Amino acid sequence: MKIRLKTCTLRTWQNGDEHSIVRHANNYKIWRNLRDRFPHPYTIEDASFWISLAATETPQTNFAIDYDGQAIGGIGLILRDDIYRCSAEIGYWLGEDFWGRGIVSEAVIALTAWAFDEFDLSRIYAGVLEWNKPSMRVLEKAGYQLEARLKNAVIKEDRIMDEFVYAIQRKQ
Repeated sequence: MKIRLKTCTLRTWQNGDEHSIVRHANNYKIWRNLRDRFPHPYTIEDASFWISLAATETPQTNFAIDYDGQAIGGIGLILRDDIYRCSAEIGYWLGEDFWGRGIVSEAVIALTAWAFDEFDLSRIYAGVLEWNKPSMRVLEKAGYQLEARLKNAVIKEDRIMDEFVYAIQRKQ
């Protein structure tokens, strides 16, 4: 998959992205806003494992955010199953050097449209830690709406906090 946008390209992860991933992902400010399964520090071994994992997933739902030929972030979906199979969770991260340029907002809009075209989904949602106001703004710019504030639902850095759930529904 390759989607060319104004600010970046969404594409499959590929061998050769490892050093770029480490350069941008090995950042405390990124890690503190993601799930604990996102490693910190982020090593070359972590990047190699991620690229191998992404290459084998079927269907493919995780993509590099490419800027000028380098992977500067990632965006993807977790397709839900069972009674939740009409939903997917979106997640993303971007290297700090590229914050504030509208890259993630554009990527979220594009991946959301692609996901609704590609899969039989009725909604896509994202959970955001209460301290991550920039991510909330990204989702709002992409047309997502706040659906819920889950009180004391998550823990990060030994702090229990609220999770804000944003969602967008397929247009009828």
